[in-house]
Amino acid sequence: MKVAVRTLCEFAAREGDLDFRYTPAPSAEEGIAGHQAIQGKRGYGYKSEYSLTGECMGLSLYGRADVYNPHSGLLEEIKTHRGDVSRIRPHQRALHRAQLRAYGALLCRQENRKTLKLSLVYFDIGKNRETPLTETAKADELWQELEVLCGHYRLWAEQEAHHREQRDIRLAGLRFPFAEFRPRQRQLAETAYKNTVKGETLLLEAPTGLGKTLGTLFPALMAMPTARHDRLAYLTCRNTARQLAVDAVERLRAAQDTPQIWPLRTLELVAKADACEHPDKACHGDSCPLAKGFFDRLPDARAEAAQAGTTLTQEVLAKIAAGHGICPYFLAQEMARWCDLIIGDVNRMFDQSALLHGLTRQNNWKTAVLVDEAHNLVDRGRGMYSVQLDQQRLLKVRKTAPKALKPHLDRAARAWQGVIRDQSDNSDGPVFLDSLPSALTGSLLGLVSGLTDFLADNPPDLALQEVLFESVAFMKLADSFGDHSLCEFRREGRGRASLTIQNLVPADFLRDRFQAAASVLLFSATLSPGVYYRDLLGLPEDSRFISLPSPFSADQLQVHFTPKISTRQAHREGSVLPIATLIAQQYRARPGHYLAFFSSFKYLNEVSEALARHAPDVSQRSQYPGMSPQQRKEFLAGFREEPGSVAFAVLGGVFSEGIDLPGDQLIGAFVATLGLPPFDAWHEILKHRLHKRFGAGYEYTYLIPGLQKVAQAAGRVIRTPDDRGVIWLIDDRFLQPQIRGLLPGWWFETEAAE
Repeated sequence: MKVAVRTLCEFAAREGDLDFRYTPAPSAEEGIAGHQAIQGKRGYGYKSEYSLTGECMGLSLYGRADVYNPHSGLLEEIKTHRGDVSRIRPHQRALHRAQLRAYGALLCRQENRKTLKLSLVYFDIGKNRETPLTETAKADELWQELEVLCGHYRLWAEQEAHHREQRDIRLAGLRFPFAEFRPRQRQLAETAYKNTVKGETLLLEAPTGLGKTLGTLFPALMAMPTARHDRLAYLTCRNTARQLAVDAVERLRAAQDTPQIWPLRTLELVAKADACEHPDKACHGDSCPLAKGFFDRLPDARAEAAQAGTTLTQEVLAKIAAGHGICPYFLAQEMARWCDLIIGDVNRMFDQSALLHGLTRQNNWKTAVLVDEAHNLVDRGRGMYSVQLDQQRLLKVRKTAPKALKPHLDRAARAWQGVIRDQSDNSDGPVFLDSLPSALTGSLLGLVSGLTDFLADNPPDLALQEVLFESVAFMKLADSFGDHSLCEFRREGRGRASLTIQNLVPADFLRDRFQAAASVLLFSATLSPGVYYRDLLGLPEDSRFISLPSPFSADQLQVHFTPKISTRQAHREGSVLPIATLIAQQYRARPGHYLAFFSSFKYLNEVSEALARHAPDVSQRSQYPGMSPQQRKEFLAGFREEPGSVAFAVLGGVFSEGIDLPGDQLIGAFVATLGLPPFDAWHEILKHRLHKRFGAGYEYTYLIPGLQKVAQAAGRVIRTPDDRGVIWLIDDRFLQPQIRGLLPGWWFETEAAE
């Protein structure tokens, strides 16, 4: 069995406490840059990324040494960090040294060397400083140590090889859990299967009603043996979609001949806030009892989880972790290494410290990626690579900060004042800067170092932690700042300034994530035009786009236009009464449940009030800002009550996608907006950047994102083949060919046939 040296060491050489004390790790990009900086310094005679392979106790080991000088017999392993090197914990140092010595053992055997100089080089990326820890080792000693590690891993490796064999046998003959596919679902499954086997990237527009969760998960699992995939990642943008995937796996298991024998390991990854048993404690053995001796107790917990025979949901893992006295969240992180199917949020593959991306790279996995509701990935991607720095938080902490932190906080406060002085002529509204303020970003280096040292030796302090994490996040994105992002300065009063790095083009960050995947399937009911997603997400040039026919027909839906109503800002006041009148007429003609979508709460309330005045017989209710989960649940419950009502909601909000209201629960929708983002300074800059990059500034900034929201919202009306409903598209611009062409084609098929 092939195994990466780093994976071997992480399995067999870790011991003691879990310790995530305040040692902010560099991002993957910063780590690569740090490695390259040192490798570039070494000069003539040094070899970088030196390939090492070897056989030990039946294991086929591989890895790449960071730096090797064959003339001097020096092997170097580089580890990047921030802050005082003494803060790197003993268990981390032991793991790093074990990895270096394992590389040394392979190198001595590969190059037939008797001795070797080994140097563990810690590189502080903030101060550009190296701290080498050098020793000389004998080849025999190194090999003996490697044999010990391989001895610990070998039994597990044999078990994993058997598991993989049994998994592939079962998946190759996987049975669909229903007697027949839904209409068009077979086409969906066949398309997903072919894409997975061929290892391609596909944008798949699959309309509502096809059964997308099973229709993609089933063929992707079935294709794993043929494609020789190691892992399958099913990624979602919403927690509810994650649960649908978990349920689909259980449905698949139950449909097999011997459901009690189920060799597919499935893991549900949840956020740390949801899994943490002690949110008031820091993640180290001196604070949290579940971190104390974590790695000593991990092997037994890992073995139990691997043999569980059921989906490792949050609840299942919590029970296993409790039985061994370890942290359930970090047990889940460990099991991500050993599970075949991982179900989690998109950030697990795409954000700055994405777990699945890191494991895929480290282990050379062939990972197939499925992304549900992929139309959200552009905005989610922008959010992952955006961060805000807040002056008020810093000043508040500064008032009560310990003496040791005063110099660092004072320097950062002075840097803030400098930024404010520089922008004194631009106090109204946001100001967009061409570059980041160097004095402020420079002050963050010292602040992070000081906070790290202080928090490592003192009890947890939530306010200081927030400043630390915010500063580190800002620094990481500041190091890669370019035309893919925008720097926005705001000042809303004395001591209330903010500086935000806002990502505009997530493609520059997501591209390598997609390149690392063996196959990619992004699917949603609204993914047109495909080129928009290809460009903004950084998908390969040869990515394909397929739009599957809808299982619904146009005779299920009446689509009406309003050529005499404009919802443009200048015409909004005059549109209120005509829209209220239209809603009343439709409701009286066919009473029942309707959704009415508007561009803002203000517009919504104006029409709602007009409807109440002029048609008090029409029952209505409204979404309002800041609704709690329980209030949202009650709002949705209203669609099951008799006799019906008009429910007002904002377009793009929680009620405009991701909800199912089949049958009489929803018989119509009014969409009184094109969903276009505001024509403000931020969006105008975005338009300019996207035009310069892709030649489609207006379309990519305004038109396509807006009409996707319209299609998603109106798509709530028809959810099953038995549904019948009506959609009113309220704005004269909906009749324009360019705009109408971006709406779902099946809405108008009957009209086209005529």
